[in-house]
Amino acid sequence: MVLLLQGHTYHFELQNICRLFLPQEKIVIPQENEEIPAGVVANTCLEKGAEQTVLTCRLTLADFDEELTQTVPNTHPEYRDECELVLCELLYRLFVKMCGVTQDWGIVTGVRPVKLLRRLTAEMGEEKALSWLRDRLLVSDHKLELCRNTLAAEDALLSLSQPDSYSLYVSIPFCPTRCDYCSFVSQTVTRAAKLMPEYVELLAQELTYTGKLARELGLRLETVYFGGGTPTTLSAEQLYCLTETVAKHFDLSTVREYTVEAGRPDTVTEEKLRVLKAAGVSRISINPQTLNNAVLTHIGRRHTVEQFYEAFDTARRCGHENINTDLIAGLPTDTYESFCGTLDGIVGLSPESVTVHTLSMKRAANLTLQKRADYRIGDEAARMVSRTAEVLPQAGYRSYYLYRQSRTVGNQENVGWARAGYEGLYNVYIMDETHTILGCGAGAVSKLKQPGTDYLERVFNYKFPYEYNADISEMLKRKDAVRTFYERLRG
Repeated sequence: MVLLLQGHTYHFELQNICRLFLPQEKIVIPQENEEIPAGVVANTCLEKGAEQTVLTCRLTLADFDEELTQTVPNTHPEYRDECELVLCELLYRLFVKMCGVTQDWGIVTGVRPVKLLRRLTAEMGEEKALSWLRDRLLVSDHKLELCRNTLAAEDALLSLSQPDSYSLYVSIPFCPTRCDYCSFVSQTVTRAAKLMPEYVELLAQELTYTGKLARELGLRLETVYFGGGTPTTLSAEQLYCLTETVAKHFDLSTVREYTVEAGRPDTVTEEKLRVLKAAGVSRISINPQTLNNAVLTHIGRRHTVEQFYEAFDTARRCGHENINTDLIAGLPTDTYESFCGTLDGIVGLSPESVTVHTLSMKRAANLTLQKRADYRIGDEAARMVSRTAEVLPQAGYRSYYLYRQSRTVGNQENVGWARAGYEGLYNVYIMDETHTILGCGAGAVSKLKQPGTDYLERVFNYKFPYEYNADISEMLKRKDAVRTFYERLRG
């Protein structure tokens, strides 16, 4: 489709509005005098007069050709933001009329709607904040209620963090195979097996250095999170090496949560689970995504439903009392009825938490590259997500964190549901950007947070394992930025 900008430069949010309705379309913004290609054309115009600005949007496709206009006083205290918001509203309303569908999240395209509600509530009070989201950002009532409930749960968890708090993220960027919906920077074992032994050895070095740094700075460790990739792709011996390194070089006495993603059931063994239990890991995640073998095959996820049940049962036998399971709504070939069967099966297992994702069609994912994405099931995906919001609260779960991604089927969200006392703290802290996160391993990013402000500094590790293995000295050198940050912060 074509997006025309006249008299303004608000391209970013207007492109996001277009993607809500045409997620597969390439959005072209022609230069002046450039020929306009055929297809959907959105013409957005800002004309500033002596006292007010006229904002106009026109949407054209075949027999549809309509226009909306609104004015903004030039003296508006937030003139630029208001003009951008009005143009987004106008374009959204035209798309709704052309396509015949509304969006549950209205014109909200950001990742953190709960954080937005928190900020607005602090500025104007909860009721006015909810009204503003409803009236100006056009968010539906049921999404507002979800946001409100999640905010209440999050606030209780955020209050646990202190000015000197931090979390530790350990990156294991390896998977047994790559699922077709995935675009993460991770390496399959078949391609990267030779990198793994050295990677573990060097990661232990970085963890040792980082732990020493955190102790010297007097930081308080709140949560530990092994993610990836799939951490349980490592052998039991390799997991033991890394968990022992963490135990030796970090002060775990203040840790509230210690999570390891055992995401792929086909990587879970009793030996690995016992290593994690002995190391003090308090939370694991075993993720089926669906309890439909045909769907698993279609998305290239190389395990079976039976393997998931076996892994879950083994985890219970090994004493793991806090298990999360991930599900994905909107998977290709899945149906509403099949998804409801998956949901019922998971609830029957009674995990301590359930994270419900909506399929996001990342540009680098095989489903997208091979054109196997099906955005036509957007309504079906929305029904799936809506069903989780009915079933999980009835089963004793409450929403405790929420975030959104671009290009999701049905423009839905990802929600963490948990029984009271089993909320995933790291999930909340990383999404809210509550406190410093020290990241170790390939692809990890350390996020250094100035308490009481929104200010963050980022320190990036090498993205790929082969880069990481080739130059660990550079990773250790970059960690010195952590010391510099806190020394500057403390004067």
